[in-house]
Amino acid sequence: MAANNQPESGGEQMSQQTLLRVIAKMTIPFILTFGCYVILHGELGPGGGFQGGVIVAAAFILYGLVFGADELRRRIPTSIIDACMALGALLYAGVGLACVLRGGTFLDYGMLKPDHAGDGEALGMSLVEYGVGLTVASVMVTIYLMISERRATLRKGEVS
Repeated sequence: MAANNQPESGGEQMSQQTLLRVIAKMTIPFILTFGCYVILHGELGPGGGFQGGVIVAAAFILYGLVFGADELRRRIPTSIIDACMALGALLYAGVGLACVLRGGTFLDYGMLKPDHAGDGEALGMSLVEYGVGLTVASVMVTIYLMISERRATLRKGEVS
């Protein structure tokens, strides 16, 4: 409890835990690496952009839970998260549009390299997975930040 009998926020309480901070700092790079691996190899096996994006977001959410949402916002400004969200959606739509402009249907990856359809399939699937991963990670982090902001507002008694 804080001095004014108000409970401290989760981020404030957890940021005082040295062991928790150290473990989080040690594991976040591994979580990010695994999430990127799942995104990068999603077209070849289990996983993909959605699953990898959630794993990547989990690393940022862990950081926010341990060090506080305000610290996460300071490290990654909302404008960057929004830009990543838009970039991922544009990458997905751009691949589909490129397929249409080359004479195929939306997301007909073979049209990306008509002479080597297999290469076009691999390129198209990879780019779409990257776009989905980037968008999903950004949306998940945004949802976490919005929930933490709402909780902070409710905690202060500013109910809307």
